[in-house]
Amino acid sequence: MLSSVIGIVLSLLPSVLTQSPVVPSPFEKYTISAEGINASFIAYGARLTNLFVRDRNGDPQDVALGYDDATQYLKDSETVHTYYGPIVGRYANRIKNGTFTVKGVTSHVRENEHNGANVLHGGIVGYDQRNWTVVSRNTSSITFSLLDEAFEGFPGTIITYATYSVTPNQWTHVFTSIPLDKPTPIMLVSHAYWNLGAFVDAKAPTVLNDTLYMPYSARYIDIDNILIPTGAIGVVNGTALDFTNPKQIGADILSARKSGFNSTGYDNAFILDRPRYSAPEATDISVLTLSSNVTGIQMDVYTNQQSLQIYSCGGMNGTIPVKQSQQHGSSTTYVEKYGCIVIEAQQWIDAINNPQWGQDQYEIYTVGSQPAVVFARYDFSTIAA
Repeated sequence: MLSSVIGIVLSLLPSVLTQSPVVPSPFEKYTISAEGINASFIAYGARLTNLFVRDRNGDPQDVALGYDDATQYLKDSETVHTYYGPIVGRYANRIKNGTFTVKGVTSHVRENEHNGANVLHGGIVGYDQRNWTVVSRNTSSITFSLLDEAFEGFPGTIITYATYSVTPNQWTHVFTSIPLDKPTPIMLVSHAYWNLGAFVDAKAPTVLNDTLYMPYSARYIDIDNILIPTGAIGVVNGTALDFTNPKQIGADILSARKSGFNSTGYDNAFILDRPRYSAPEATDISVLTLSSNVTGIQMDVYTNQQSLQIYSCGGMNGTIPVKQSQQHGSSTTYVEKYGCIVIEAQQWIDAINNPQWGQDQYEIYTVGSQPAVVFARYDFSTIAA
């Protein structure tokens, strides 16, 4: 499947390099749909804005966080910068000191977090703040492209194609990035915020009672108090980070203290160690299951990536209202602490500064190499009450 997608993407390359944007506004909304699901996007950040699936009663529920007014995403970027729903890159997550060396050449990306201690999600103006071009769309899929000409200090030029598609009760994304000249690190991520309860129960608007299961995540990447990898690899057994058996997110959350200075919750990269007879990038097994007992909605994640960053929205503080499609009470519902969860399918974070991990083949790309491909599929179903 991935090889056929790459072939289609490569065929689009010549026309896209000379093509001017076809969207009249980066905030115009595009909706794709299939049986049991519809999803909406805007070109600003190639961003997911809505995703409706059916709950156990057959009612459609919007399970992705965002804004009703698409121009609010720009305001968000200029203020709180939540990274609601976009693609982040060229290299997602954090880069220590904003510096890395590839093939003997050292590059420096503009730091944007912790007073210059690191880069987060691609720099000051990452992919989430770029206006992508719509190059193809139909009723069930849409493809965006972005030409990155050494943005933020990353080496070389790359072109990326992001295809979102829906099939019955499934949402899939494939990000394909092609280097055009220099060796470079590439690690793109979909930064969707989820609440499978869809805020239906206004008295319980968090994800704390949702059940999370990551059967192949027995290890995690150790981090310091500003979330930078220390180089060590930890084991989840006996810790609050253990989701190798189904567990409510809130069960041990107050004991989860590896998410930054003086904070509780989850903001951790879990390594995916697939079963013995499965390939490292196999996409035929679910690596994560999340379910809400309120709506009965369950989501299974399939991906070719080798890590999952889980963020339990500990930074939310009740100041951002949920969308109108998620307002179910008599008064306005806001996104509270632990009111959502971000699931980032990616490679090992900051591996470009930790060569002892041996991850270069999955993160460093150049002309003549295979393109960088991020595949993830989200299957939606329902569970009984």
